[in-house]
Parts: sequence; structure tokens; C-alpha cells
Amino acid sequence: MKYQSALEIIGPVMVGPSSSHTAGAARIGRIARQVLGETPKKAVFHLMGSFAETYQGHGTDVALLAGVLGYGPDSEQVPFAKERAVEAGLDYAFRRANLGYFHPNTVAVELTGESRSLHMIASSIGGGKVEVQELDGLPLKFGAERPTLILYHTDVRGFLAQVSHELDSHGYNIARLALERWRKDGPAVTVCEVDEPVDDALLNLLRERIPALREIRLVQPD
Repeated sequence: MKYQSALEIIGPVMVGPSSSHTAGAARIGRIARQVLGETPKKAVFHLMGSFAETYQGHGTDVALLAGVLGYGPDSEQVPFAKERAVEAGLDYAFRRANLGYFHPNTVAVELTGESRSLHMIASSIGGGKVEVQELDGLPLKFGAERPTLILYHTDVRGFLAQVSHELDSHGYNIARLALERWRKDGPAVTVCEVDEPVDDALLNLLRERIPALREIRLVQPD
């Protein structure tokens, strides 16, 4: 586990009671919503380990819902997430599951929106920090501590070189880059973390200049 300051060890600014079970859960939900890229209409949370055993007592359920609704871990709306979900017309359910050999605080989030769906496995690893383990069945790990681009594209030669060139030429430093694919020359997903703030202008530029890019999502840190 990596910490950059003593404040991270003390814990994040949050609505409690637990940095791992509440703040981390809210961040997982919020990441899932951003990757979905649209308002979710249905959410199913598959909880394992200590998440499954204590999710109601530690507020994991309301935190996950709050995140999926777009609220951060410090939002005053976290305790009222179930009421906000009803108001938003969000159909949701919590289930226990064995997701495999992950951290005990792990959840699989299934979101369905108007035009797309998402399956994401993520863990709350302590102190409010989280780590996405899988995205739509691919082993793509990221923590959303920096602006993170999720690039859905065709697996073609030179794709990463194009992405790197465009980011570098517009003043962005790549902190981490990872590509996974379902099959060679088929659909693929790249996770690209950068050090600088990202705006819509960059997203539009990448869409215009990289032909193999099909969709792009931006996950912003809290």
C-alpha cells in the first residue's frame, strides 16, 4: 500500500464510520459511474468477504449507492443514498458472492444505463484507497488517484504510440499505461493515468485524431 503523506494514514475526509468500508466503497461506486459514462438505471452489488459480512453496519451499502449516484465520500448525501436512489429511479440490489482471490473488502459492481452496461470488480484496500481489479472481465488495475482515461478501441498496431504522441504533444505526462484485449486485432481497453488535469478538449482531440478509438471515459479523482 502506497501513501504520500501522513494525512492518508490518518484517513480521508469522509462521512463515516469506516475509511475502508464507507469512504472506499463510495469511491468504488463513483468510479463505476464514471466508467459507465451515463446515468445508471440499475445497479447490482456482489459483495464478498468482510464487505458481505458487515456492509449494513458499516454503511457500505449506502456508500456504494452514493458513489453510483455521483456523490463523493465526503458528501452529506451519503447517509441518505437509499432515499436519493428512490428519487432517481435507480433499481438496486445487494448480493453475497465469492469473487475469487481478492482483498476481503471487494465488490463486483454491475451497472446498466440507457445504452450500455458495466461489470467492474474493485477492492477497498484501506484508508479510503481503492483498486479496480477487473473491468468487463479484463484484468485492468487502477486506483483513480490521478485523472484516468479509459480508452475503448480496436487492437491495432501503433495505438499506444498514437496515444502517447498526442498526450505528450499537448503537455500531458503519462504516469501509467496498461492495455488488455479480448483477442488480437479485436476489441481492447487501455487505462491511461496522467499527472495533469484533463478536460473535454483533450477527450475530443483524442476522438478526432485516433481512428481506432471507439469510446473514451474519464475517471476523475476525488
